[in-house]
Amino acid sequence: MSSTARGEESSERGRARVRRPEARARTGTTVEGKPRKVVSLEVHEAEDGLVVYDPARDLVHHLNPTASVIFDLCNGAHDAEAVAAVLAEVFRLDAPPLDAASAGLEELAERGLIE
Repeated sequence: MSSTARGEESSERGRARVRRPEARARTGTTVEGKPRKVVSLEVHEAEDGLVVYDPARDLVHHLNPTASVIFDLCNGAHDAEAVAAVLAEVFRLDAPPLDAASAGLEELAERGLIE
């Protein structure tokens, strides 16, 4: 996933800020329950994932394929274990990556993309 604030870039929408990964710090957000996407977001498919515009913060986020799957599953019906199970199926993994699913959910929450 990437978004932008250090070396700000213009987006197709004009002056939206995009925060680069090295510019953000982990806050230790824990996602419990079954998260949902924030309703006000604009989501567009990209060749290598999703582009998500957050009009409330005027930020554009680029989600890689794994983050895109996690984000798509944030519909109030999936907890971290269910997300991990889907990731294992989609990416043909031997075991569900619960740590990766939890970390992905935490990062989406830190960015204000899910609640």
